[in-house]
Amino acid sequence: MRTAHLGNLEVSRIGLGAMGMSHGYTGAGTDDAEAVRTIHRALDLGVTLIDTAEIYGPYTNEELVGRALKGRREQAVVATKFGLVAHDGRGSWTLDSSPANIRTAVEGSLRRLDTDYIDLYYQHRVDPNTPIEDTIGALADLVRQGKIRHIGLSEAWTDTMRRAHAVHPITALQSEYSLWTRDQEQLLPLLRELGIGLVAYSPLGHGFLTGTLRTAADIERLDDSDFRKNNPRFTGENFARNLRIADQVQAVADQIGATPAQVALAWLLSKGDDIVPIPGTKRVHRVEENAAAHAITLTAEQITVLDGLTPAEGGHHTDAQMQMIER
Repeated sequence: MRTAHLGNLEVSRIGLGAMGMSHGYTGAGTDDAEAVRTIHRALDLGVTLIDTAEIYGPYTNEELVGRALKGRREQAVVATKFGLVAHDGRGSWTLDSSPANIRTAVEGSLRRLDTDYIDLYYQHRVDPNTPIEDTIGALADLVRQGKIRHIGLSEAWTDTMRRAHAVHPITALQSEYSLWTRDQEQLLPLLRELGIGLVAYSPLGHGFLTGTLRTAADIERLDDSDFRKNNPRFTGENFARNLRIADQVQAVADQIGATPAQVALAWLLSKGDDIVPIPGTKRVHRVEENAAAHAITLTAEQITVLDGLTPAEGGHHTDAQMQMIER
């Protein structure tokens, strides 16, 4: 697989999101053995960027990734995140990027990942109660100590990115970016000005762009813990209207003999060598399918068609989740 650069960090052109192996999606946590095989197969294919977070589980996903990388740590670029767990007793889904919380969080992640260092350590969401300068200052200390090698932010916006980068170079911004979530294109000029890469999570629209969910019955069959059951784009009239986007992606896939997932990933890759999608999966055959997208070249006409897709109906997160996304 070809490589890309996030700042000065070299990674595979396509990464692997590990969240769904343990958290958030139907079947999460039910087949750790297959999940480990999936990570091993990704490494075999040249996929190096493996993405996790302490909140996934919480904690169980980092433990899974740590087990999978036993004996193969040098082949991986490990990315994890802090800031959605308060370690002072307030618990999960509590924003806390204070220096004290970071110091506790990183030790837990290092232990669960069974590693001496984290390649890319992200603030998971911007903490309005902690100045970004204080957060980045604490992370810079961890870089000097050798516990982390690169600093990232997730779902931050323009002012925060500039202020953070002024304290210590930011390697990557991780945000949702796909054929149906395009707001990151507003931020790309700034990222390129500062030399910051973009890691695109949910590049397949939480699976919608693959065309595997077609009816209300398909949604009903999802586990109650599957966050798509409450996602505005997967419910009610929005779901029915958004099917046309999946249909248009399928049409391009049919033209080139590829899968819709591969088309969606190839479109993202066409947007720049500093953009790295991290499609998530817990199945070997899916990681093989996704990794093969790096060899697909879309024509200018096909890219124009995909650029012009009708915007998705509904927010890409619930209202409560959007409160944690800086815009």
